[in-house]
Amino acid sequence: MQTSTLPLLKQQTECVPFYPELDEISWKAGISLVSYGVHIGIRVNEPTILEPLLDYLPPGWEESSSPVDELYSLIVDEIGKGSGRYIDHQIYRGQEKLAESIELETIFETLDSDLRLQVGIAVQDWLFVHAGVVGWRGKAILIPGRSFSGKTTLVKALVNAGATYYSDEYAVLDTEGRVHPYPRRLSIRQGEGQRVKRCSVEELGGTAGTEPLPVGLIVHAQYESGVQRNLKPMSLGHGVLALLDNTIVASLRPDFALPILASAVSGALCLEGKRDEAEDIAIALLQHLEN
Repeated sequence: MQTSTLPLLKQQTECVPFYPELDEISWKAGISLVSYGVHIGIRVNEPTILEPLLDYLPPGWEESSSPVDELYSLIVDEIGKGSGRYIDHQIYRGQEKLAESIELETIFETLDSDLRLQVGIAVQDWLFVHAGVVGWRGKAILIPGRSFSGKTTLVKALVNAGATYYSDEYAVLDTEGRVHPYPRRLSIRQGEGQRVKRCSVEELGGTAGTEPLPVGLIVHAQYESGVQRNLKPMSLGHGVLALLDNTIVASLRPDFALPILASAVSGALCLEGKRDEAEDIAIALLQHLEN
């Protein structure tokens, strides 16, 4: 995938309002992309940050020549002189400043997070559910939950146990309730106060799925250190509610979301309760699905 030049980006964003305080910036490079039908423009005033930025774009993105739905602006600015000089970074969506930091990684992580959210809200033909996903024997295992709920840790353990990686962030459902791959790099937390490590599933020795799968197992389980595993079956209705509670557009488009979730859950085993360490429960979950 090649990055678009700034003149092409400006041509494609004619219908997007420009903002005086940002239009005073000398934009040197940019890219226009589409992800799940949502068109995004990103412009930067420092061309060297464009290439590392590509690692933070949504999986499966493609270049686009259509007008954009959202415009992001990334600014690199020098503050001060001499020994007091430092580099300040800012990121805007439209005219809203999303973050400011001396660490470029913080800006990229903000772009990554906000892009995923905006695509999940604006997409029309897909349903985005906060959930880790792996494939096993032709079925998908969904682990619904918000950030810091342990999704990535359990997904990693399942991949280490032989499951196929689909996502550690979103279950992307089509209108028939099947799960499609969203194989972003896994965000593995290193410890308190440390930055998240991003790595591909291949770096972990696993493989990413490529085909849509029906849902076979939904695991709505809260991790507690030292707890004895206590997973019990829950009804399909409660399975739908567990997914709905983690669906981005649940309150915005419930009439769209509910039929898809009902289809997704219709053939699945649903479990809820407390879980122990990810490595210990991973094998048990794969056995549940086989049985």
